Amino acid sequence: MRIALLADIHANREALEACLDDIARKGADRLVLLGDLVGYGADPGWVIAKARELAGQGAILIRGNHDEAAAHPRGGMNDDATAAIAWTRNALAPEDRAFLDALPMEVEEEDRLYVHADASAPDRWVYVRDAEDARRSLEGCTARLVFCGHVHAPAIYGLTATAKLVPFKPVTGVAVPLLRPRRWQVVCGAIGQPRDGDPAAAWHLFDSTTSDVTLHRVPYDVLAASEKVRQAGLPESLATRLLRGR
Repeated sequence: MRIALLADIHANREALEACLDDIARKGADRLVLLGDLVGYGADPGWVIAKARELAGQGAILIRGNHDEAAAHPRGGMNDDATAAIAWTRNALAPEDRAFLDALPMEVEEEDRLYVHADASAPDRWVYVRDAEDARRSLEGCTARLVFCGHVHAPAIYGLTATAKLVPFKPVTGVAVPLLRPRRWQVVCGAIGQPRDGDPAAAWHLFDSTTSDVTLHRVPYDVLAASEKVRQAGLPESLATRLLRGR
């Protein structure tokens, strides 16, 4: 099975459309949306409608912290994120907020666990930013492969049978074999708001037959998405961040 992994869409219609077109060209048997459908971007209603459509076609959807905040007001976010969530809540219909509220925190499929953040405590929204974070996440679950988002920058960590944690930096278009006996934490890059210095949207393709994962980057109309954010009255930093990829 070829599985397309999409994380941190953040209400960016232009980025999501470009990635879905790229996925259609490359081919995938299943889509997994790893949380944060909304927040930051200017098209939350459209993205939720598309997510509903994809779920009806068999996609797996996971709840992210921005999805939860849009369904239920919560603290702990910075000022720009808080402003964006307030705008998003106002822009969404009650049924959209109920849809976000019903999303699962995690889904396990065969030897794979799909989650938005650290797998050891999904509801705490802890980032997996380095090797020790990855170790905590892997040791907090039993899955051989953990796929998450939340960080907005792609990374891969392998845990050996002798408990050594080895980080890998994925290269666009180059398959990384996730072979036994290692366990693996794959941190997927962001579709809607990359933060690794590359404004192109990121998605990943996992092949369960060969057990390898490949990072793909997709250019999209960043100027249009940025201008939408600005015209919606969202914080200016959220518009300029799209242009910088940081």
